[in-house]
Amino acid sequence: MKAKSTFALAGSCGSALAVIVAGSVFLQNGGSTIASDPISGKANLAVRSAKAKQQHVPTAEEEALEVLRLRDQIDQIAKAKIAMQDLAHARRLARNAALARAHALGQAGVLSRQERASRDALRAKLEAERKKYEGTPKEVARRLLADHGWADSQFYCLDKLWTRESGWRVHADNPTSSAYGIPQALPGRRMAEYGSDWRDNPVTQIKWGLDYIEDAYGSPCKAWAHSQATGWY
Repeated sequence: MKAKSTFALAGSCGSALAVIVAGSVFLQNGGSTIASDPISGKANLAVRSAKAKQQHVPTAEEEALEVLRLRDQIDQIAKAKIAMQDLAHARRLARNAALARAHALGQAGVLSRQERASRDALRAKLEAERKKYEGTPKEVARRLLADHGWADSQFYCLDKLWTRESGWRVHADNPTSSAYGIPQALPGRRMAEYGSDWRDNPVTQIKWGLDYIEDAYGSPCKAWAHSQATGWY
């Protein structure tokens, strides 16, 4: 085994003698010798410095700045949500206008096909349409997925999304913004386009919410992924 090299430096001041051997300092004063380890000293200094940082108490100015930072963060999220919902609304208007034009062009053909439909078939269709809106808000939303061309598996994401947003509560009112209802429309009056009962009717809110998800994200799972990444949708 290779022996460690040792370097000794001796110096005296008065009656004290200092000797450095292998990284340690020995102070000799008369008959006594005191060893000083510079490495341990640095470690002790680091520990004291860390404790001092842990004991730091924020000043009133620092607390005020933190409140302002959080308030600004909330405002920025609200602005982003409003912008996204404005964009989705514009897309919906454009789509409805295109559908109206297509409907006008094919109206004669549609009417003729309806006239040929039997009364029993028409009655069955109306009954099925009525049943879609029966049951709990979750049941209604799940049935309406097919109207948007989504598979039933998309309901898993929709449930996660609206549970986070409102807990599926019709009168959910966000205290930090004017977001309202099951889908948390911001502001809530956006849903008035789907019915004057938007404040209390879960079906009206669900219809708006599903259209918003389709126009803004394409599907509930894409909306849920955005919510997970940003905290909003």
